[in-house]
Amino acid sequence: MISAPASRLFLPLRNIMETLGAIAVLTSRTVVSALRPPYAYGAEFAQQFLFTMRLAWLPMIVASIAFTYGPAGIQAANFLNLFGSLDRLGGAFLLLVVREFAPVVCSIVMAGVAGTAITADLGARKIREELDALMVLGVDPIKNLVVPRFLALMIATGLFNIYAVIFGTFGGMLVTLTNGQPLGPFWATYFNNATTTELWGSLLKTVCFGAIIAIVCCYKGLTAKGGAAGVGRAVNQAVVIAFMADGVFNYVFTQTLLATHPEMSVVR
Repeated sequence: MISAPASRLFLPLRNIMETLGAIAVLTSRTVVSALRPPYAYGAEFAQQFLFTMRLAWLPMIVASIAFTYGPAGIQAANFLNLFGSLDRLGGAFLLLVVREFAPVVCSIVMAGVAGTAITADLGARKIREELDALMVLGVDPIKNLVVPRFLALMIATGLFNIYAVIFGTFGGMLVTLTNGQPLGPFWATYFNNATTTELWGSLLKTVCFGAIIAIVCCYKGLTAKGGAAGVGRAVNQAVVIAFMADGVFNYVFTQTLLATHPEMSVVR
C-alpha cells in the first residue's frame, strides 16, 4: 500500500533521470559518429546549415536590437544618468552584450526557430516510420540525420553570435544617440573593457548552446510518438528543455570563466 504512492511520487524524478541518460547517450553517439569515417553527411549538412541561416537571420537581428536597446540600454542609461556617468554606457554594453545578451539571444532564437523545425522534421519522420525503414536498409539515422543537424546548428549559432554582438552594440549606439550624447565616450569605454577572453568566451558559450539545442531537439524528434499531437508535444518539450539546459550551462560556464580569469570582474 505504501509502495504504489511512493512510486508515483518518484516517477517524475525517474523520468527526468531517464531522459538525461538518453540525451547523454545520444550525445556520445553523435560525437563518435561525427568523428568516425566515412563522412557521407556533407550534402545534408550544407542543406541544414543554409536552411538554418535562411530561417533565423532576420529574427536574430530584430531580437538583438530589441533586447539591447529596450530592456538593457534604456534602463542602463537611465541609471547612469542619475550619476552623470552616461559615458560609461559603452563599458556596460560590452559586459551586457558580449558576455550575456548575445549568447542568450542566439539561444532563444535558434531554439525557437531552428530547433523547433528540427524536432518537427524528425518527429514527423518517426511517426511515418521512416527512421525504422532507414535502419532496415542499413542506414544509421544518427550519422545521416542527427550529425549534420548537430554540426549545422553549432556552426550557425556561433556565426550568429557575431551578428548578435554587432547589432547588440548598435542598440547601445542608438541609446547613446537617443540621450543626445556623442559616440566617442561610448566607444572609448567599450574598447577599454573589450578583451580577447570576452570574445572567445562568448563564442565558445554560444557554440555550446547550439550543440545543446541540437541534441535536445533531435532527441525529442527521434522519440516522438502519438501521431501529429505527439509531434506538437515533442516540439514544446524540446524548447522548454533546451532553454533550461542552456540556462544551467550558462551559469556553470560563466562562473568557471570568471573564476579562471578574475581580471574580467574588473570594469575599466
